[in-house]
Amino acid sequence: MVSTTDATPEQVRAALAELADPARAAASARFFKTGPGEYGEGDAFLGVTVPQVRSVAKRFAGLPLDGVRRLLSSAVHEVRLCALVILVGRFDRASRRRARDDAERARLASFYLDAVRRGRVDNWDLVDASADRILGAWLLDPVAAPGAPAMHDLDELVASPDLWQRRVGIMATFAFLKAGDGAPTLRLAPRLLSDPHDLVHTATGWMLRELGARVDRGELEAFLEANAARMPRTMLSYATEHLPAEERARYRAMR
Repeated sequence: MVSTTDATPEQVRAALAELADPARAAASARFFKTGPGEYGEGDAFLGVTVPQVRSVAKRFAGLPLDGVRRLLSSAVHEVRLCALVILVGRFDRASRRRARDDAERARLASFYLDAVRRGRVDNWDLVDASADRILGAWLLDPVAAPGAPAMHDLDELVASPDLWQRRVGIMATFAFLKAGDGAPTLRLAPRLLSDPHDLVHTATGWMLRELGARVDRGELEAFLEANAARMPRTMLSYATEHLPAEERARYRAMR
């Protein structure tokens, strides 16, 4: 790990650039739909694998927040991912300390929400690697802190015209599901039934599936009874994935 005083965003970028693979970069650009009019339009890739990104993030775990902010402004996908992995690690360390650092947790949660609103967390893998680990984890166990994220911020995110903010809003509820609490997912999911984007359908269906698997299958079934007829096909498919085949067929027939 590079110390807090030594780490710089330029070092992080250089470390990632050393691992660049042009062939993998081209494949990633296709996989993450970067063509004109696609959800990842204009995103740039180095061709660095996720394990490699995580290894670099571990080396530069002491990067100051201003450096993380500068990395998040990069046009390069893996650079932004590395910044988020550093941020998640920092939040985890603040949460695990014997004397938990709630001031640091509040600061990091606020920093993350600001980055989301500024459009820095702007692809599905970036969202999924960070939303529940920072924003969700904070909201699950918050402390009084001026300006820190609150539950109403999830409502604002799922109502946003921005695809990625909506995905962050529903994915943040994963932290609650892991803790056995399905209420935030059940509160937000109905608002996304008419969402226009498949990437929100997949995330919402995923969280509903986890509701049934981790919290209470009866709560999932009650939601499906009330909403299956108007759920997008992909959302319903994800939500019913762990149910018996005959139940899946019955709910899908309701559409």
